[in-house]
Amino acid sequence: MDKKFLKGLVTGVISVLFLQGIVLVTANVLAGGIGVYSGANNCVLGSNAGKTLSKMNALKSYIDEYYMEEVGEEELAEGIYKGMLESLNDPYSCYYTEEEYNSLMEDSSGTYCGIGASVTQDFDTGVISIVTPFKGGAAADAGIQSGDVVTKVNGEDVTGMDLDDVVAMMKGKEGTTVEVEFYLSEKEEYKTFSLERKEIEVPTVAYEMEEENIGYIAVSAFDDPTDEQFISAVKDLEEQGMEGLIVDLRNNGGGMLTSVVNMLDYLLPKGSEIVSTKDKYGKGETYKATSEHFYNLPMVVLINENTASASEVFSGAIQDYELGTLVGTTSFGKGIVQSVIPLNDGTAVKLTTSYYYTPNGRNIHGTGIEPDVEVTLDAKDTTD
Repeated sequence: MDKKFLKGLVTGVISVLFLQGIVLVTANVLAGGIGVYSGANNCVLGSNAGKTLSKMNALKSYIDEYYMEEVGEEELAEGIYKGMLESLNDPYSCYYTEEEYNSLMEDSSGTYCGIGASVTQDFDTGVISIVTPFKGGAAADAGIQSGDVVTKVNGEDVTGMDLDDVVAMMKGKEGTTVEVEFYLSEKEEYKTFSLERKEIEVPTVAYEMEEENIGYIAVSAFDDPTDEQFISAVKDLEEQGMEGLIVDLRNNGGGMLTSVVNMLDYLLPKGSEIVSTKDKYGKGETYKATSEHFYNLPMVVLINENTASASEVFSGAIQDYELGTLVGTTSFGKGIVQSVIPLNDGTAVKLTTSYYYTPNGRNIHGTGIEPDVEVTLDAKDTTD
């Protein structure tokens, strides 16, 4: 779908619609984003603690006696922690080493040092693919394109690995290199690149005024600065005389709940419910709009199969309030919330803690959000 089509669609809408986580700040998290709890309950291994510890000691003795390589105590311990989280069979719950946790915190700040690309992971196959190579980054400079698959990092097969772990492997100090093997979808071949890590300020919001006073805002992720960037973009477009708005959330895998809540707060009438959460005890939070500002012009929100999590919070609220028209294909379907809990040794765990619900009470986990107008896009259209 090209911009001419989008403009035509919005113009048509205009003609018929005129209203339509133990030390940091407590917050919730969506895919790829972070939140931190101010405390955590003590836990034990349960009634089988003695049996479990006895077996772990036995395994350790076998490793010490028979395994052909030397293994450090810390490496074994980290493996035990990771294994405990993997036993949940939840792809979104995991254990972070201190290095991995620092990397995660860096991600949410909007800047990082790595190969310069955003990635996504197929829930069913575990395949990790490139969503957007950032201009000026090593991936873009090497010709890596959206849809190319990350197969190995430093010689290690990464298919099926936790996405955050793979991202941590590709990141590092500026000027260092990492070997990444890709399956290049267009050429249908595997190729390994030596990519130099660079400091990248990840662009999450881009906007411009199109013909016929149609504003266009593309949001690639919901990081810490995204809400301010988005609100600033809307204000600027409004001052330019915007008569309708396109919000592009295609290939946006989500991010921080606080960011999307603040963005919707600016768009929805004061007092409107934005999103609610509920944990296994039936407890949760309801977020409502508190801003005096609200958006009252026609809007189109572009979504596709990679629109997930915080992006679905945004899309779901817009659809429930009939504030705009959703165009594209059914979204990913991640209707759950993760929370990151820091531990006192600098490590952390990420756990799926609750479901979230759109203003109309919909939970879209596993089903996604269906667009109001279905349009199938190919890779070329996605980058137009």
